[in-house]
Amino acid sequence: MAPKATPPGECPQCWEHAHNPRIHRRLKPREDCQQCVNHMRNGCPNLVPKKPSRWW
Repeated sequence: MAPKATPPGECPQCWEHAHNPRIHRRLKPREDCQQCVNHMRNGCPNLVPKKPSRWW
């Protein structure tokens, strides 16, 4: 199954970890994903820019 493209304005890592169950499959019950914990503490540094609004 091909991975879904990250929508504009979303962090690629957050998007992948939220929509790909294989990433967290190896974790034991109640075990935290170290990548997710690090990402929550330090924020999302690699956001995909949103498309500019053309409403105005």
